[in-house]
Amino acid sequence: MATPSVKQLEAFWWAATCSNFSTAAERLHLSVSSLSKRISELEGVLGQALFDRSGHKAVLTEAGRRLLPAALGVLNAVADLGRSLAEAGSLSGHCRFGVGDLSALTWLPALVAATRRQHPGLTLEACVDVGGVLEHRLAEGELDFAVIAGRSSRSALVSQSVGAARFAWAVAPHLVGAQESSVVASASVAGLLQRHPLITLPPQAGTTRLLDDWLLAQGLGDRQERILCNSWAAVAGMLREGVGVGFLPEGWIEGLGLLRLQAQPELAALQYAFQWRRGDARSLVPAMQGLVSAVIDFSLLPCIAGQARPPA
Repeated sequence: MATPSVKQLEAFWWAATCSNFSTAAERLHLSVSSLSKRISELEGVLGQALFDRSGHKAVLTEAGRRLLPAALGVLNAVADLGRSLAEAGSLSGHCRFGVGDLSALTWLPALVAATRRQHPGLTLEACVDVGGVLEHRLAEGELDFAVIAGRSSRSALVSQSVGAARFAWAVAPHLVGAQESSVVASASVAGLLQRHPLITLPPQAGTTRLLDDWLLAQGLGDRQERILCNSWAAVAGMLREGVGVGFLPEGWIEGLGLLRLQAQPELAALQYAFQWRRGDARSLVPAMQGLVSAVIDFSLLPCIAGQARPPA
């Protein structure tokens, strides 16, 4: 009896777990016809249909559902072997990956530059969005990997910590008066938050839990007037204009001409994870994970920030 090949199992697994055959073929850099051919070959080897193609969309048969965990086990073993024997070979093809706004403003340019130096034949496509959207797109097979705040709760995804972002409260100097020190005490932070709007990201942002924990520790709850914006650059700009009080990555504050607010407890660090699809045996994954780990730095001042301006 013939034995299924890794490429046949790989084609089957991607087709079974992606939103459609076209997406699966794209991730494997195959045409849809080539992907279908490998699946048909696998069905011939096994003597059973793995997909029911009678409807508008191919769906797994009972045999296909039984095969799925076994195929995943083989692909995970191949992926582990590939990582243990990983070499610095040059990658090629197309890589579509996801990052959040903070990553895009800080270390993403360094990642693109490093990737182009080491893998000039690899075309990169960065997708910037909130973590929930990126995680969904990754699970659907639309992304090759994503760097997202926190670990994924999805069993289909693997998460590995690659870095952390650290934040501090900040305010424009003219909101506290020119006579104030460059560091403002914790009691003043609470007072400022009662007199001025809180400038922050929307509730679905990864920093929401950090913010809620700090406000509860100060006995402030969620009673503050808030101005919400899903752009870190816009939040920083509003803080520079003195619109209100907020927090930024620690490395941004001095460079933007803002005052750092000394608060106890300090805001907790936000852990970020490199996430990929379980069973993805391509060498692209460990190679890009290594590059991300080498360049990730959330303290970098965004290049769009410009020079600090004195208040009007």
